[in-house]
Amino acid sequence: MTVPTIEPDGPDGRSLHERIAADLREEIMNGDLAPGSRVPSTSQLKARFDASNATVQKALQLLKGERLVIGRAGAAVLVREHRQQTVRPASSMAPAADGEPYRWLSEVAKNGTRAHSTLLEVAEVEPPADVSAALDLPEAGTALLRRQILMIGDEPLELVASYYPWEIVRGTSMTERRKIPGGTPTLLTGLGYPPKLSVDRVSARVPTQEQYRALRLPGDLPVLRTLRVVYSDDERPIEVTVMVKAGHLYELQYEFAP
Repeated sequence: MTVPTIEPDGPDGRSLHERIAADLREEIMNGDLAPGSRVPSTSQLKARFDASNATVQKALQLLKGERLVIGRAGAAVLVREHRQQTVRPASSMAPAADGEPYRWLSEVAKNGTRAHSTLLEVAEVEPPADVSAALDLPEAGTALLRRQILMIGDEPLELVASYYPWEIVRGTSMTERRKIPGGTPTLLTGLGYPPKLSVDRVSARVPTQEQYRALRLPGDLPVLRTLRVVYSDDERPIEVTVMVKAGHLYELQYEFAP
């Protein structure tokens, strides 16, 4: 039987301006085009991609809409100072020290960036199937949902939906619609459930309608979705958090000791 082969260099079905934007986007993200630097001129891009002036301008307009470059027609186009940011998930896991803000806010502030969060919802719910399975809930079991949006300056960073077994948090301040001093890791530790292990599952997905609006996403670029399960003593799951951020603006950094 003949085994079909896959062409290694199949055709790129995207329009030319989308392909130009994709190549420039990669150069911005990997640092070849550094923050504050000039994007190659229209004439240079026309020659490089064998494209018309209108096609190059459409590509640049895409990147402007993605908040990667700034500039206007007839002037130099610059890479924005706020380009792709690195997020270190492990930095927000440990409980905050007494009197200190939530660890995520502290980590962002180290870069001189103003960060804040807005609590959107606190409710007892039946979680999505993958969250319910991760929390090891019985059929029709409920969990506490705390949903918020994280912002850097005036720009949305991440939608965060955190779920906790109802029997653990019932009657605590976590069920109230207010922020938790030091963050939920601090409170869980005080309840006798210190976070001991975190397991992340990261995937790229097409954004939902809510995600598209809340994160002010441009076009049809994917989002990064992280499903994090936090375990306490005896490998008991105490928290499942679903975090969604713009895939073209943020990357995740994980560190492993040999």
